[in-house]
Amino acid sequence: MDIETFPNPNPGRNYTIQHIQEEFTSMCPMTGHPDFATVVFTYVPDEICIELKSMKLYLHEYRNKGIFFEAVTNKIFEDLYGELKPRWARLETIWRGRGGIRSNVVVESQQDGYEGPKTEPFRG
Repeated sequence: MDIETFPNPNPGRNYTIQHIQEEFTSMCPMTGHPDFATVVFTYVPDEICIELKSMKLYLHEYRNKGIFFEAVTNKIFEDLYGELKPRWARLETIWRGRGGIRSNVVVESQQDGYEGPKTEPFRG
């Protein structure tokens, strides 16, 4: 994982950043069929922000990886949260339906003592 960052231009302010990747692809580990999702990463930065090209390239690493929805959502969240150390963050994966079932997986965490703004789940 090589995620590039840059200094938060407003570290004294709580503000929310939301990045939406509508073309996320991984593979079902049971069938080998492609799974398609929208990945929504929402966070309140602390010292650093994520650089978007590196986020895009990081997410593309899952394109041919066999992994369950729950596992990939938690892995992406762990990697991004661990690298950025934001004040608060949420990762949502909104999976396209297959066989009449759609799935959404949400992971969220915050720094101890953080009581700033939080956002509602993505509805786009």
